[in-house]
Amino acid sequence: MTQHHISRRAVTAAVAAAAVAAPLAMAEPAAAAGPKVVCTSGKSGLAAKLTKDITASLRGRAGYTGIAFNDPATKTTCTYDADRQFDSASIFKPIVLGTLLWDADRNKRSLTSREKALAKKMITESDNDSTTELRNRLTTAKIKAFTKAAGMTRTLPNQTWGTTQITARDEQKLLSLLTTGNKLITDKSRAYALDLMNKVIPSQRWGTPAGAPKGTKVHVKNGWLQRSKDGLWRVHSIGAFSGGGRTYTLSVLTHGNRTWQGGIDTIQAVARAVHRDLNPAVKSSMLIAPPAHPQEVMPPQS
Repeated sequence: MTQHHISRRAVTAAVAAAAVAAPLAMAEPAAAAGPKVVCTSGKSGLAAKLTKDITASLRGRAGYTGIAFNDPATKTTCTYDADRQFDSASIFKPIVLGTLLWDADRNKRSLTSREKALAKKMITESDNDSTTELRNRLTTAKIKAFTKAAGMTRTLPNQTWGTTQITARDEQKLLSLLTTGNKLITDKSRAYALDLMNKVIPSQRWGTPAGAPKGTKVHVKNGWLQRSKDGLWRVHSIGAFSGGGRTYTLSVLTHGNRTWQGGIDTIQAVARAVHRDLNPAVKSSMLIAPPAHPQEVMPPQS
């Protein structure tokens, strides 16, 4: 055997031994991508602007945020972690109202004077006792039937109603039922619900209305809850905004806020971006500052 062949055999053996002793390093798997703002629009340039501005509004914010937005007039939608579930706090209340109206409409009956009184306090003042009484009259089972009929597939009504699980996408489905014609809730009942949401007391009109165009008719419901198990705040706001011949809707849910105000700040930053981009030539309305401390006290939640 020639020296040349011996050298090649030695080299081959050495390479094989090295491969066994030190296997090739595998690339680390890429880190899972976090949620992103996704917008689509029938109006040129609007989706890109909303994506950029909503993303900027979330930069540096604590905890989790779920966002869903829809403007049928421009065929524009935006989502951000829209299927994440959050404790509902008082966002449960518009679900109760929707159930009440759906139940009355399908049974072809009018609301009783007591139901109207409870519904008014529940929505305009965010009264908890009225909510509990209405929920008990309807039953949690009936509320579950309504959310199923409404296609709110990730909404999980709970007997301890403040911890009902909701998502931004499902809240948009509820707002759509209240703002567009459908088979579940009559036009008369929709108008009644929107009127209540338009008459929410001033101290509870913060949140998604922030930055809405001057002259816009605002329909809003907010919710907030601090859980004793982690000391963190859940702060939410859903709204429908009518003006200039169109109505658009926005749902912003937050969790992981160390303070009540922290959640409000996140919601209002998102809202200002949406209203500004959708109405660039219209002057924004003045903001209504929330009270220094929450006026609503949710039933104790562990």
